[in-house]
Amino acid sequence: MGEVLNVPNTVSFLRLLLIPVFIWLALVEQTAWAGVLLGVIGATDWIDGYLARRLDQVTEVGKMLDPIADRLAVAIAVVLGLVIGVLPAWFGWGIIIREVVIGIGAVYGWTNGVKRLDVRWLGKLATLLLYFGVTAFYLADGWDLDLLWWAAMAVAIPGLITYYVVAFAYLGDMRAAIAAAHARDSDQ
Repeated sequence: MGEVLNVPNTVSFLRLLLIPVFIWLALVEQTAWAGVLLGVIGATDWIDGYLARRLDQVTEVGKMLDPIADRLAVAIAVVLGLVIGVLPAWFGWGIIIREVVIGIGAVYGWTNGVKRLDVRWLGKLATLLLYFGVTAFYLADGWDLDLLWWAAMAVAIPGLITYYVVAFAYLGDMRAAIAAAHARDSDQ
């Protein structure tokens, strides 16, 4: 039980608990506060991983909780942002389409013996840019600031491009991992 109830897992769990608050803020048209909370959720993304490594508290639960909190927050922010009109449609749909393709690729890889792929530094950068972009769009909508909207565009465009570049790299990694898994299976 001590493996589950440690500091990094608590941070990840708290991030998950903040997601319904984010939804509520966005739905009651408090998009600036929703953006601030999304920024907090995104900014604390690195904290749980840092603490897990620093405190030597890396757990299987944490390895599962962290990406769930991350993906769930971004997915909800994007879908909700499209529904309430905070995000430009090209940006929101660009993220959704990429996630669906990567999700299908992950399922295909998993069914072909791939256990995991290493995270790429460029993927972390793309995620950071997208978090900043989505958050800035929420803030721009709530505070009605054109300058913030342009700042959101300035990070959203390179973030989305980088997200797709990394998607192609991950698909290449997946092909190589599937080939390696098949080679291992044929050697046995």
